[in-house]
Amino acid sequence: MIKAPREKIILGLDPGTNITGYGIICVTGNRVELVQYGIIRLGKTGEQALKLKKIFDKVIDLLKEYHPDEVALEAPFFGKNVQSMLKLGRAQGVAMSAALSREIPIVEYAPKKVKQSVTGNGNASKEQVAKMLMQVFQIKEIPKLLDATDALAVALCHHFQQGNLKPKSKSWEGFLKANPNRIKRISRS
Repeated sequence: MIKAPREKIILGLDPGTNITGYGIICVTGNRVELVQYGIIRLGKTGEQALKLKKIFDKVIDLLKEYHPDEVALEAPFFGKNVQSMLKLGRAQGVAMSAALSREIPIVEYAPKKVKQSVTGNGNASKEQVAKMLMQVFQIKEIPKLLDATDALAVALCHHFQQGNLKPKSKSWEGFLKANPNRIKRISRS
């Protein structure tokens, strides 16, 4: 008897202080399907603690509705503004706490890792990431706020990092670009 592949739901989160993006995919065997993606608006004004509570509550709602097996988050990038970094770290911590309160495993990915995994270029723009996701999931229209597609990219990156459908190059040029440390220089004397 052949066992049917187990379905896995992955929730990707892009925590932010004004907008938190989310993206949910369903993986069954080698098939990856878009379930839902969107944003949680936190507003530009208001007390930071209330924004953090809203992130926690909305992530809990997503966990209750979609029952993800794993949660993947985009790690905050390192910037020069310490206050912004602190706020982003708090937003990420609250999102992590929501998943941990439900005993759901969490993983973080650096923004460059997410971009590299989805587009093949760690320096890709948000628009390039969104366009790639539009092709992968047959999304008809690019969203106005790219926080949603950023979160969807985090979920897809997590799937790729699990070893499933990891993009592989079939050309020497692609291999050399993906593995520059494996090239040995031969000096000619």
